[in-house]
Amino acid sequence: MQYRELGRTGIKVSEIGIGGEGFENKSCSDCETIIDCAMKNGINFIDIYNSNPDVRTHVGKALSRYPRDSFVIEGHLCSMWENGQYRRTRNMGEVIAAYEDFLARMQLDYVDVGMIHYVDDERDYDSIFQGEILEYAKKLKAEGIVRSLGISTHNPDIALKAVESGLIDVILFSINAAYDMLPASEDVDILFEENTFTERTYEGINPQRSLLYQTCQNAGVALTVMKGYAAGVLLDGAQSPFGNAMTPVQCLHYCLTRPAVASIMVGVSNTDEILAALAYTTAYDAQKDYSMVLANAPKRAFHGHCMYCGHCAPCAKKIDIAAVNKYLDLALIQNSVPETLRGHYGLLEHHADECIACGQCMKNCPFGVDVIRKMGQAAALFETKIAQFYSVKRRERE
Repeated sequence: MQYRELGRTGIKVSEIGIGGEGFENKSCSDCETIIDCAMKNGINFIDIYNSNPDVRTHVGKALSRYPRDSFVIEGHLCSMWENGQYRRTRNMGEVIAAYEDFLARMQLDYVDVGMIHYVDDERDYDSIFQGEILEYAKKLKAEGIVRSLGISTHNPDIALKAVESGLIDVILFSINAAYDMLPASEDVDILFEENTFTERTYEGINPQRSLLYQTCQNAGVALTVMKGYAAGVLLDGAQSPFGNAMTPVQCLHYCLTRPAVASIMVGVSNTDEILAALAYTTAYDAQKDYSMVLANAPKRAFHGHCMYCGHCAPCAKKIDIAAVNKYLDLALIQNSVPETLRGHYGLLEHHADECIACGQCMKNCPFGVDVIRKMGQAAALFETKIAQFYSVKRRERE
């Protein structure tokens, strides 16, 4: 299992996490079996949006057998249980009571990420961020009851507003190759309608989603992923917008190659499903490669868009082309190159100015990216900056 920094929080999380839906309608023993399998295989990250008191109690009991610092919890505010059903709430009395219930049943002294639950429209966002709910969340953080603040949303416009607020450390967002082609919407149901992927011609990743991922990366805001399989659509060739099924490993790799993504929360209801997700950790690069599924899709144009798939390798000069392109894209959306980004680029073993323009990478690229031009852009943008950066550092040391 590989672990990643959860953005600027400094918390280390497993690339594969588990979502809470698989715990529904499970006995305490079943929940313990799922938790034990996950922990044994290095999964330390769990998202619990559930308000079901049985789920909270069972999962809390299962986790209580492990040291608190051995697992990381995303625990949702504004999710409550009423008359045997889940309900989202914005009523402060209900929000506080439901979270106190969450902490008690989960047997937690603190929550790693206090996640404001399911914010998809602008009026809802404004009422939260200008009202009592955010103040309550900030109070919990000040008291150490939550260590960082998050928001869950399906809408990239809302996610961008959350990043720009400067208050949010983690965003739980629906990411997969299919959803990435869709424009922002306040109507989450569009993601699940049968005609969503049959009546459009797509032009690669939606610019607003691409902007979100890059903005999060630059701001140190972590993305955690829900709906990585597009509710199963991508696993079914008949339903997939690409005309061919993707494997679970390919879906996971797509998500984990997006900027700012720290972990993907996989819905699992038994140990077999956990082990199926864990196949990603031992998969070969060829098994992870999703590029040909996207490149050969009917009615979908990804031409010229770097998907960071790494298909351009090997490079004659051993340049990590996908990494250079990712850093270039992150830099181009800003007025100036952040010092952290210059530092990351500088740590690459080989840089863009070493490109000999042999063109082999362009022959390998299934998306028709003009790699030589992008290497030139990166060299022009970074190399002078890198030289200046290290010159300043040398003077500081002297």
